[in-house]
Amino acid sequence: MNITLKNGDLMTLEENATCMQAALAISEGLARNAICAKVNGELVDLSRPLNEGDSLEIVTLKDKEGLQVYRHTCAHVLAQALKTVYPTCKLSIGPVIENGFYYDVDFVTPITAADLAKIEVEMQKIIKSNLPIERFTLPRKEAIELMKGYSEDYKVELIEDLPEDAEISFYKQGGFTDLCKGPHLPSTGKIKAFKLMNMAGAYWRGDEHNKMLTRIYGTAFAKKDEMEAYFTMLEEAKKRDHTKLGRELKLFALMNEGKGLPFFLPNGMVLKNALVEYWRQIHAREGYVEVSTPIMLNRSLWETSGHWYHYRDNMYTTKVDDEDFAIKPMNCPGGILAYKNEPHSYKDLPIRMGELGIVHRHEKSGQLHGLFRVRCFTQDDAHIFMTREQIKDEIKGIVRLINEVYTLFGFKYHVELSTRPENSMGSDEDWAAATDALRSALDDMKFEYVVNEGDGAFYGPKIDFHLEDSIGRTWQCGTIQLDFQLPQRFEMEYIGEDGGKHRPIMVHRVVFGSIERFIGILIEHFAGKFPVWLSPVQVKVMPITERQAGYAKEVYEMLKAQGIRVKLDDRSEKIGYKIREAQMEKVPYMLIVGEKEAEAGLVAVRRRDKGDTGAVTAEEFLQTIQKDIAGKIAF
Repeated sequence: MNITLKNGDLMTLEENATCMQAALAISEGLARNAICAKVNGELVDLSRPLNEGDSLEIVTLKDKEGLQVYRHTCAHVLAQALKTVYPTCKLSIGPVIENGFYYDVDFVTPITAADLAKIEVEMQKIIKSNLPIERFTLPRKEAIELMKGYSEDYKVELIEDLPEDAEISFYKQGGFTDLCKGPHLPSTGKIKAFKLMNMAGAYWRGDEHNKMLTRIYGTAFAKKDEMEAYFTMLEEAKKRDHTKLGRELKLFALMNEGKGLPFFLPNGMVLKNALVEYWRQIHAREGYVEVSTPIMLNRSLWETSGHWYHYRDNMYTTKVDDEDFAIKPMNCPGGILAYKNEPHSYKDLPIRMGELGIVHRHEKSGQLHGLFRVRCFTQDDAHIFMTREQIKDEIKGIVRLINEVYTLFGFKYHVELSTRPENSMGSDEDWAAATDALRSALDDMKFEYVVNEGDGAFYGPKIDFHLEDSIGRTWQCGTIQLDFQLPQRFEMEYIGEDGGKHRPIMVHRVVFGSIERFIGILIEHFAGKFPVWLSPVQVKVMPITERQAGYAKEVYEMLKAQGIRVKLDDRSEKIGYKIREAQMEKVPYMLIVGEKEAEAGLVAVRRRDKGDTGAVTAEEFLQTIQKDIAGKIAF
């Protein structure tokens, strides 16, 4: 039989040859590194037989899917170890998550973090045994009986909830069997580096009315040195924790009086306003107009947009004069009403409409996390209304803008193009045209991107930007979403060149995303050492003794008059103490004024990360810092 390889080459194999046999036929090295395979785009075990005409791709740990399968097998090894050490425990689910896996377990006698070490020892035994991992399927009734025989009540419930015609598969390794869709590693011995991390409580199926289970988290990597690098990164992340630095640098506060509703303090407002000012500058340059829409609008609007039916659990609602209102969770419907406020011609388009809108979303208290997950935030939205012919150029303009912003902050990033999901709205023609426009824009700009099949919004395809910070973590921030549906729902129109009424195309896009979340990311990315243009305090002037206080104040007043964010530290403290305090506050520049400096009309410049850089006149220093601010230079 013939199969097609990833590069398009044909390969001839014997009938019913497996994916592993195909890998061996390609090379022994590939077979040795193989984790699983993709057959006709579907992830499968290496033991899967092939058929005439199949397309085949061998997956290794260099592939994202390979690492996910590797980690999922670790979850099964954890489950087997738990059943060995605690035979009465009941297993529920054990999925892969970013950087690792977890398993939710119901224990008769609760365990503690101290027990993780002995569980790891048992896992090492299972790995060392190199147990083959075998897949089999059962009819629904037999599958339920099998899990009842093992007293796995949660597995029985999962099977009962599957569709009647679903294929029910299991994986067996040694004496342990688990319900699972797969795929998995060929054997447990393929696992080289893992670590159990911690434990937490988790409700069964995420429902607070269900029983609280114990969730055991773990991580796994292809090599030990990769895992060590990951733990080094975690330690660095602890030092950069934005909630800790936000408190120390007096940027924001989180209070019980408003859970999930951050309070921005004076230093934080300086930082936030600097970002907003930058946002306004670049958007004005790019031809955007700015609007502000109400924070609360009536029910009929949210019914038209679909949010009342599909998003109401995340919305805050109230009544005004016996009429239902909702506080906006998104800015889009208000932006549409702003567009509809007056008639438009094709000559008006594209209209690029930006809004720094405050939105509220009801997040569960257990999901709140610093500035990363809040209930109130400022979304740097923009909605672009255009003709079909303008889509490609507008997308390219947005991509250029997002690239400019992320490059300024020193972020690397990768791009994903997400295509039509199963529960989408709209015609095949609209989806094809929209997806082609996004793809073509990225291709024209020679952007590398990954296609994320089926992960678009229900109303249109999208481009997502995943930025990488200074210690290698990724964050999804920028997004560009094409929307054919809301213009239709709201009966939006423009008068075309032919004099007839036409429906505009709408693009939703953000650059920062949530400004609050972006600030949290910046705090951790820079470890609180913001570039000069963003720093709440840019300079501290510090006289060594009281005799230089008068000259220090003159320098302070001169810098302040030029718009520099400067503070004067003329306390009767030793200069070493003042410098240490300024370093802790991560002030970019410290100006030390001693007797020599005061007599010569100079300032001794000390930089946050470089120490003393020499003495200059106050005017020379002013030119230096103004250049840093104007060029938004990061150091």
